Amino acid sequence: MRVEDIVIIGAGPCGLSAAAELQDRGFDPLLIEKENVANSIYLYPTNMQFFSTPELLEIAGVPFVTPNPKPYRHEALVYYRTVAERRNFRIRRYEKVTAVVRKENGFLIRSETKTGEQRETESRAVVVATGYFDHPVRLGVPGEDLPHVSHFFREAHPYAGTRVVVVGGSNSAADAALELERVGAQVTVVYRRAEMSSNIKPWIRPLFESSVRKGDIALRLETHVVAIEPDRVKVRGPSGATEDIPCDFVLALTGFRPDRSFLRAMGVEAPADDQPPVYNPETMETNVPGLYLAGVVASGANANEIFIETGRFHGRKIAEHFARKMRRQA
Repeated sequence: MRVEDIVIIGAGPCGLSAAAELQDRGFDPLLIEKENVANSIYLYPTNMQFFSTPELLEIAGVPFVTPNPKPYRHEALVYYRTVAERRNFRIRRYEKVTAVVRKENGFLIRSETKTGEQRETESRAVVVATGYFDHPVRLGVPGEDLPHVSHFFREAHPYAGTRVVVVGGSNSAADAALELERVGAQVTVVYRRAEMSSNIKPWIRPLFESSVRKGDIALRLETHVVAIEPDRVKVRGPSGATEDIPCDFVLALTGFRPDRSFLRAMGVEAPADDQPPVYNPETMETNVPGLYLAGVVASGANANEIFIETGRFHGRKIAEHFARKMRRQA
């Protein structure tokens, strides 16, 4: 069996950036991706516009060319696919890593293809760049798993003319509420805090606030979801009283978290609470020698503390540290 120098789990922007940095230092990293390139961006709402300017999303020395001051989701998908193609990265798509086992001189990576084939790959080092979109922050209330409840919002058309309760107070909730209102949905936003998040994009906030003032969007602050039923959401307001909000659909846009259990199974010290996993911020190496983190998987409770703008530089730290290690071993 061929022993890889380094395997990157995840082919999102931060995984691709790490691959480019390693490639620039003479390595030929293998990327294993359970979906396709930049899947996290694919899962964004169809019409989403980035907060970042294009140059802050650039990786691998490839310019991000767009006529827009802030690029859109579809432009980012084209860009990151282009990076992967120009760099000719080795990517095993639609292959899910199921385990990473520490061995004497590296790691054994077990994976499964979409056809069910079981694979084993040996590598001297591993970079975990898995993102966080598979694990929504759950409300933890009865009815959350009903079929009309979703933690993802793609586009507004399926909700046209219906009653929708949006749970959350960040940018995703405000953006979704506006799109829903535009297609004629009756929208109620429920948020547990006293005011909407400061993370809302500056060009979205005034539009959202205007729609609330005009009564086009109902906003319920300091309100907690108690239970979800097929045709209503039970909430508890600031007075402590419980009431029902009739609805046809519920969008629980409460954010996402990395899979800590996956990291712990590899031996990484990853607390079950809101603390980030243990790693050296200068090298991105975890407490497991040779096992690195890149991107939002290194974050704590607030996934917004690491995003493409900052996570794209993790690969440089990893590549420099891994190159030094390999030189010492040579």
